[in-house]
Amino acid sequence: RGHSSPVLGADHVFVTTAIPVGPKLPPRMSGRPGEHDNLPIDSKYQFVVMAVDRHQGTILWKRVVREAVPLEAGHTTGSLATASPVTDGKFVYAYFGAQGVYCLDLQGNLVWERDFGPMHTKHGHGHGASPALYSDSLVVNWDHEDGSFLVVLDKRTGKNLWRRDRQEDTSWSSPIVIVRKDRQGVDRPQVVVCGTNRVCGYDLKSGDVLWQCAGMSSNVVATPVYGNDMLYVGSSYEKKILMAINLQGAQGDLTNTKHMAWTRIRGTPYVPSMLLYDDALYFLTHYQNLMTRVDGPSGKDQPGVIRLGELGNIYSSPVAANGH
Repeated sequence: RGHSSPVLGADHVFVTTAIPVGPKLPPRMSGRPGEHDNLPIDSKYQFVVMAVDRHQGTILWKRVVREAVPLEAGHTTGSLATASPVTDGKFVYAYFGAQGVYCLDLQGNLVWERDFGPMHTKHGHGHGASPALYSDSLVVNWDHEDGSFLVVLDKRTGKNLWRRDRQEDTSWSSPIVIVRKDRQGVDRPQVVVCGTNRVCGYDLKSGDVLWQCAGMSSNVVATPVYGNDMLYVGSSYEKKILMAINLQGAQGDLTNTKHMAWTRIRGTPYVPSMLLYDDALYFLTHYQNLMTRVDGPSGKDQPGVIRLGELGNIYSSPVAANGH
């Protein structure tokens, strides 16, 4: 059982899973007393990375990277293998929250691992943010209830390139890396991370905060999307908000400035991330069967809300390819 997305690398399809192994333990619920929407913790689990032959569908290898009783089992709609792996075609990087970060080669051999200690997520709902890979940098969002931080690892060794504390509670939003030109016209990659208090852009090399913007709700899940100088972020827990932020010349605090291109407060995304494709922005209402299509730069409906028939409880993010 794993809700991570499969990823392609060379002739491999990589997936992750968490497998319960006996003996059974007295069941207890993760999270706070009275929280009944979490999975019970009733056994040890093996945390597994698998490689499947993309042409034949045969399992090439299964690597157990850790066996442990988890601190938190997560929400009933999630799993203990929620974060999606990433690959550069030579190595695969798998992240299991409090169960660690692992680098394996294409034969399934463990190259390095990192353990950042226990993760105490809001309501005990477990981890969810996937790592981001850019050049030699592996970016991990560690937002939780007990000391949040963003860390960038050297993908070759697993050692910290830098780490920055964050004044945030739990978020499940995956970081992304975007490339923008600085004042000298040089391409500079930056990490964008969504949080309850701030959406922040960090210089990938130094870790310095380049810009920030307030306005999100708590329980941020959806991953931001970016294109043509525009960043799109959204959430809908105790309030509904979707913001289009123009990053051209972005510096410092962008809250309530001209950089706020447009906002919406209806039909905003919650768990599924948005899709930006050919300047069209697609997003689901919460996780209902309503998808909205708008023009990205202007925010105008094109055509607006689209009903998705009999689908319901949609947690997956839309994707696009080849005009579909």
